[in-house]
Amino acid sequence: MTRIDFHTNVGDPLAYACRLARKAYASGTALIVLAEPRRLAAFDEQLWTFQPLEFVPHCLAKSPHAQDTPVVLTSNLDDAPHHQVLVNLGAPVPAQFARFERLIEIVGGDEDELASGRERFRFYRDRGYAIETHKQGG
Repeated sequence: MTRIDFHTNVGDPLAYACRLARKAYASGTALIVLAEPRRLAAFDEQLWTFQPLEFVPHCLAKSPHAQDTPVVLTSNLDDAPHHQVLVNLGAPVPAQFARFERLIEIVGGDEDELASGRERFRFYRDRGYAIETHKQGG
C-alpha cells in the first residue's frame, strides 16, 4: 500500500518542493512531481534558481531523457517513467497515486489549498491509508 505523507501549513509550496527534490536527488530516490501545467512551469523555473550551486537534474515527462532523469515533472501520470515517489502540487487526488511506493502531499496555507488538502486527506483516510502528517511553520 502506498505510504502517504502530508506536509501542511507550508509557506511556499514550490520552494518546499524544491528542497524535497534536492533531498530525493541526493539520496538517489526517483521523484515524480505532479501539478497543473502553469504551476509545473513555475516549479521548473524555481528548480533552476532556488540554489545556484546545487543543480537538481530534472525534465518534463515527455522528454526522451525522462527515464534516466531523477526528477520528472508532469501534469499527467500516464507519462510517469517510474513509480517510486510522487509529490502532488495539485488540488485533486492524483488518479494513479496507488502505483507509487510513496505519495507526498504538499499543502500551502491559503484557504483554497487548505480546503483541497482536507478533501484529499479524507479521501485517503476513508480508503484505509495510513497517513503521516508533518505540520510546518507555526
